[in-house]
Parts: sequence; C-alpha cells; structure tokens
Amino acid sequence: MSDIFTRTEGHAGRITFTRPAALNALSHPMALAIEAALDAWRHDPAVALVLIDAEGARAFCAGGDIAAMYHACRAGEFASSRAFWRDEYRMNAKIAEYPKPVVAFMQGFVMGGGVGVGGHASQRIVGESTQIAMPECGIGLIPDVGGSHLLARAPGHLGEYLGITGARMAAGDAVLAGFADTFVPEAGWEGLKAQLVATGDTGALKGTDAPEAKLAPHLPEIDAAFAAPDLAGIVARLAASDSTFAHETLKIIARNSALSMAATLELVRRARTAGKLRAALTQEYRFTWRAPEHGEFLEGVRAQLIDKDRSPRWRHTVASLPQAEVAAMLEPLGPEAAIWEETA
Repeated sequence: MSDIFTRTEGHAGRITFTRPAALNALSHPMALAIEAALDAWRHDPAVALVLIDAEGARAFCAGGDIAAMYHACRAGEFASSRAFWRDEYRMNAKIAEYPKPVVAFMQGFVMGGGVGVGGHASQRIVGESTQIAMPECGIGLIPDVGGSHLLARAPGHLGEYLGITGARMAAGDAVLAGFADTFVPEAGWEGLKAQLVATGDTGALKGTDAPEAKLAPHLPEIDAAFAAPDLAGIVARLAASDSTFAHETLKIIARNSALSMAATLELVRRARTAGKLRAALTQEYRFTWRAPEHGEFLEGVRAQLIDKDRSPRWRHTVASLPQAEVAAMLEPLGPEAAIWEETA
C-alpha cells in the first residue's frame, strides 16, 4: 500500500511509514499491514530482526488517523473505530511479544498510535528531533495502545504526570521515562540501519549519552503531587504549591477532559498492579470502545482537529466529575471485549 512499505532486505524485515505529509498517521489498513508482516516473518529463518522506521523528518508517527474516525462516529457508525482499536491493540501486543529483535528508529513526533508501534519495540532508538507524548486527554481519550502500561513503568509517579498532562518528552526524558532505550545522533541512523540489514545483529546498537532529561529536576514535585489518591487531590496539591512548574501543570489540566484524566489515573495504576501489557490493553479497550458514543472523544476531536477552535466544551470540571461516570467507562465489556485471537 502507498502509506506503508513492508519488505525484506538482507537479514531484516523492514516496515516503513510512507505518508510523511500526514505525519505518518496510522490508519486501520496500516495497522493490519504491520500485523501481517510480523506474522509472515515470525518463523522465516531469513529474517533475523525487524526494523521499523518512517519517511520524513517531522514524524515517526504522530498518532492514529482519528479524523476519519470522527466523521464515521458523527454519523452514528461506531463499529469501524472499535474494530480499528481492537486490531491495533492486537498488533501492539505482537510487537511487544515478538520472538525476534524489533528495532524502531523514532524521529520527530511520536504520539498515540506511534507510541503503540515504536514504544513496544525491543530496541527503541531516539535522536535530536524526537518528541514523544501521549496527549489523548486533550481529545477526550486515554493513553491507549499500551500507553498505560508504559506509563506505569516510569519512575515514581512520572507516568501519572505524563498521562494526565500529555507532556512531550525529548530524547533525554523519553529515556528517563522508559519510552526509549538508546540515543543515537540522527546523522548516523542510515549507516546503522544498513549495518543492521547487512548483519542481522543488534550488537551494533551502541548509542551515546542521551541529552539531559528536562523533567529530572521536577521529579520530587511530580511525585509529591501525583501520588494523591485521585485527580482532585492532585489538583489540590499542585494548587498548594507556588512553583512555576505547578502553575503550568494546572493550566494544562484545566484544558483537558476531566473524565479522560480521571480514567487515565485509574488505568495507569491498574497497569502498575497488573504488570502485563495485554491486561493494560484490555482495560484501555473498555474506555476507547465507549469513548465515541458515551465519552467526550467527539467533542475533543472537534475542538482540536475539525473546527480547531481549541475550546472543547467538556461535560465536567475536575470538581464536578462524578466518579460513577469514570467507573462506567471502565466497566468490563462482556462479549465485546474479544481483542485477542490467541490466549494471553
């Protein structure tokens, strides 16, 4: 297909995003193409590793193709978005569990669906331009594609902060938070890719010291605030601080969906307890399955991507949010929960 290029070269199976004009946004057919390639190479002795990269300097993959979802859901057609998330999450799990090394080169924007592809690779390469984020609370969604699992493994309560605020991570912060493994200056990427293809040996993956993590000095304040038992408690602790960081964080929280943030807090903490990617994906699917019909996803996408007025009309504030509504979005789905074709 024109949006993604899968092939074998040397000792590598190669997957390349090829829609740079759309910031390599991940569509449903692209997710299925990635899964099909992984299935084809799983037992192929000629393929020693999988290499995932993207065309264009601006983005590895800036998220899922949610504009198409929006228009379908506005017309009352929810099945296609649910099918996309189901198939995407299955693909995410296959990347994480793949029996061969998966190497992802993540330049530029890596958000949402891009994290679901690159963030679960066994070797995650970042460079000078990398900007990783899970900004879904700003569009009435939650950090999905296994994002809650990755956030749960971040040190201290950094995961809660990153999930609720959608803060961007440059290379140093991505390594600190566990969203990346190795910093390699981007001038050396093509040579490194050629070496991986020629040898099929990931022993060539030697990076340099990552740039300074800008969030590192704020970790004590993040831990103090985001250890609160609920979203209202986090806001109260931030409001009690006179730091610039706390004030800026409160401004971000005020712009996001209270429903999404409260659900994100719950999902990250459930994922920390479960410790398994598939369990996190199953939990996330409960929210995303309901989000277009019962949540605030359509309003969030309208404000950010369709009308672009940046003024979503959320149903609740942090103070007025009923916990029952959060719980309802995370209730088990029953027969609709069938994500996995194979047993976990």
